[in-house]
This record gives sequence, structure tokens and C-alpha cells, in this order.
Amino acid sequence: MNRRLAALVSVLLAALLAAVPAAAQTAKKVVRIHTAGPNDTNVETTMLAFQFANYVNAHSDTVEVKVYPASQLGQTREVIEAMRLGSGASGTTGGPAEYASFVKRLGVLGLPFLWKSYDHASAVLDGPVGQELGDDMEKAGFKVLAWSVSWGYRNVVTAKKEVTKAADLKGLKIRTIPTKVFVAAINAMGANATPMNFGEIYTSLQSGVLDGYEHTAATTLSFKFNEVACCMALTRHLMDPTFLVFSLPEWRRFNPTEQAVLAKAAQLGAEVVRAMAPKREAESIAALKKVGMKVNDIDTAPLQKAALAAQDELAKEFGAEALLAKIRAQ
Repeated sequence: MNRRLAALVSVLLAALLAAVPAAAQTAKKVVRIHTAGPNDTNVETTMLAFQFANYVNAHSDTVEVKVYPASQLGQTREVIEAMRLGSGASGTTGGPAEYASFVKRLGVLGLPFLWKSYDHASAVLDGPVGQELGDDMEKAGFKVLAWSVSWGYRNVVTAKKEVTKAADLKGLKIRTIPTKVFVAAINAMGANATPMNFGEIYTSLQSGVLDGYEHTAATTLSFKFNEVACCMALTRHLMDPTFLVFSLPEWRRFNPTEQAVLAKAAQLGAEVVRAMAPKREAESIAALKKVGMKVNDIDTAPLQKAALAAQDELAKEFGAEALLAKIRAQ
């Protein structure tokens, strides 16, 4: 009896030990991507995240990407701070402005009236300027996997007052991203910049704390801000690029084969977002008009002229004068 029991135990142990390597092989490294965008693909940052995830999940046997939209992993700044330590999210999709507190020269990408076109922005980001800023990011503990663009220029949206000319912006309380570049951009237009978390915009428009905010038509539509705002002035003051960024400690836990798949997925996702940008911007503006929002194409020449001094001053502060010169020359 004891011999039979011993034999059975031996068989079970052998089976268990044989199963361990197989189970280990099926366990995947999980990549958690944070984005503040909604749980749909009507915003460029969410589209980039899901395009990235879909490619990796279809082409890697060892890596699985999970996307956490609508700030499910926390507010973006807190997420980024944790990423530097190699904890929390693996990466984010969003704008360089969100990282400018950690990498000062990134602020140059958000200067008002900087970009001549989508093609201009893409050429700059794919060239020496993008490479230099990518190097800066790596020194700060991050890895840029791909640069992309926003789905539309940022415009001023107001709750009650219709803006038909540049002078109408004077004195309006306009929400913007709480970074020095965005604040300077709004103040340079004569408005009063009001830094505030994105999640507070809707209720602040309702209560009258804000006169308006600045963002793209696509974001305005996706978050239903048209329910509490009447008008959009096409100031086209900023076209903040977007990118997919990894925590550097997180990036280093992948082997070269896995890194190659991740990099390719990010680049292909960025190309999709870039290709869709002009179409999505036009569609979003048309959709806002359809739901009753007044959209005014104003003369921005006075605003562009006023912005030059702000560009020079901010670039100097960021130590990015040479980068600004390269962007202007391209």
C-alpha cells in the first residue's frame, strides 16, 4: 500500500513540476496605459492608446496592454510622478504640457501660435527637435515611444459671451492647463488664464466660475461641453502635440524583442492619429454647429503678433531658444 501511494505521489509531483514551466510561459507582462481621454476613440489620446494596445495584443505572446481611460488610474500629474519611480501606470498618452514640470524644454512645444500646420508639427517632432526632447525625457526617467498631433487646434470656447473679434477676449476668465506655457498663451490674448483640473470644467461653466475654456473641437464634443457653452472662437492659438510615453524603469523590464513590438505599435498608432487629425477636426467643428454651437472664424493676426514676445520670453526661460529657432526655421 505504501509503495502504491509513494508511486502515485511521484507521478503527481512529476506532473506538477512539468506544468510549472508551461504556466510560466503563458504568464504575460502587463502594460497599463493611462489616459485622461474618455472610454471611446473620439479623442486622439484615447485612440492612440487603443491603437497601441490592439497591435501589441495581436503581435506579442509575452506582453498584454490594458488601457485605463477617463483617468481611472488617477490624475495625470500623480500618475506621471509614480511612473518616474517605476510604479503605477506603465505609460501615458497625452500632451507634452503634462510633462513640462519634469522636463523644462518641453514647454517650447506649447508656445502660442507656433505651428504652421499639422505637417509642420510632424516634421519638427520627427526631426532633431523631437530627438533632443526625447533625450531630455530619458534623462528625467521617461521613454518617448511616439510623437503625434492633436485632433485640431485649441480654440476658446465660452459659456455665454460670443467672441467675434480678438478684442472680445479681453478680461474673460478662461480655463487652461495649469502650466506656465498655457497660462502665458491665454494671458497674451488679453484673457485671464484660470488654471484648473480638466474634470472641473463642466461644473465651473455651469456655476459661472469660468467664462470659458480653451480646447479642441473634438474634446468639446466628446465631453459634451456644448451643453454648458454657447460659442467657439477659432483662435487656433495652440496645437499641443501628443505622445505616448513610458516609464523608463518599466521600459527596461522588457527584452529587445518586446521593446521592438512596443515601439512599432506606438509608431503605427501615432501614424493613424496623425492621418485622422484634419478630418476629425473638420468633422468635430461641423458636429458642434449641428448641435447649436456658434463657431466664429476670427482674425487672429493681432493675437499672433502679440504672441511673438511671449514665445521669445518663454523659450529663454526654458533654455529652449535654439529649439524655438529650429522650429521657426522649418
